[in-house]
Amino acid sequence: MLDLTTLGAKIAERRRAQRMTQAELARRAGVGRSTLEALENGRMAELGYGKVARILAALGLTFKLGEANRGRPTLEDLIAETDAIA
Repeated sequence: MLDLTTLGAKIAERRRAQRMTQAELARRAGVGRSTLEALENGRMAELGYGKVARILAALGLTFKLGEANRGRPTLEDLIAETDAIA
């Protein structure tokens, strides 16, 4: 499951790749720049679906609904485990 800290890091990565400032993304998404900054830096405990959806839409991204992996590790889990061992 993707947590808010990881989501914020991915949003920051995508924003930078698009050469967009935090202020520009915040304006396009209709959220405060301080909210976006806190999200990107892992200091946001909770954020409503509507705000997250608007931020993602402003970056050309969307949520995707899918079935849980039923206990099987994801590729990200396996990579993290391998990195931890090394």
